[in-house]
Amino acid sequence: MGDTKTPVIYLSHGAPPLADDRRWTAELASWSSALEKPKNVLMVSAHWEDAPITLGSTTGAPLVYDFWGFPRKYYEVTYDAPTAPGLADDVTKLLTAPGQTASTPVHRDESRGLDHGAYVPLKEMFPQADVPVLQMSMPTLDPRGLFDIGRRLAPLRDQGTLIVGSGFTTHNLRWFNPAAGPDGTPPQASAEFDQWAREAMAAQDVDALLDFLAKAPAAREAHPRTEHFAPLFVSLGAAYESAGLDNKSVIDGFWFGLSKRSWQFA
Repeated sequence: MGDTKTPVIYLSHGAPPLADDRRWTAELASWSSALEKPKNVLMVSAHWEDAPITLGSTTGAPLVYDFWGFPRKYYEVTYDAPTAPGLADDVTKLLTAPGQTASTPVHRDESRGLDHGAYVPLKEMFPQADVPVLQMSMPTLDPRGLFDIGRRLAPLRDQGTLIVGSGFTTHNLRWFNPAAGPDGTPPQASAEFDQWAREAMAAQDVDALLDFLAKAPAAREAHPRTEHFAPLFVSLGAAYESAGLDNKSVIDGFWFGLSKRSWQFA
């Protein structure tokens, strides 16, 4: 990897039917093709909250089909990416090093495979499933707590690890309207929050982003529960600690009313 730090990303991951959206899958594939192939991926998904911090399987547990009511084909998807036991050891060392603010241990759950917030986008970005992946739980939804975790994980960028926060820039399932089609006009609240997030990120306004519930328009409509925005703060912390918040919006637009905006941090 030389002297170049591996980027950090935050992506909107979509539901399993993302695989049927030609535009979005092409955007994810184009994004990954512009990246230097990482040594491994550390994935923080909106769909795994567990305290204390827990690391997923390093022995090959099956995927977690953590959704209901979809056609059978979505439960037959496979993604047999290599595991990353060495990365698990590195994450544990970074998060439990003496002097860190968090004193709780890092747990392991070898029965816990990748959930759809992890494998759905990775299948489009690295379809050969040839990049080792480790998933890590979010022990809290507190933005500053997650930001601090990201800061401590920043050294992973120097060894070729792609740190991925996987959520959704707006996530209110009451807006989800299949009848309107994937590219229909989004609700006003979704559009307002998306614009605010774009502007705050372009301004590299860390304080506003961390205080989004108070600062962003329609924040509690865009995120009735904040778990889908929360992975962003791990990504922000990792980027900020090692290289600042130089960023670009790689994917934008809406999917069934939800903002799929995604960012890459240099």
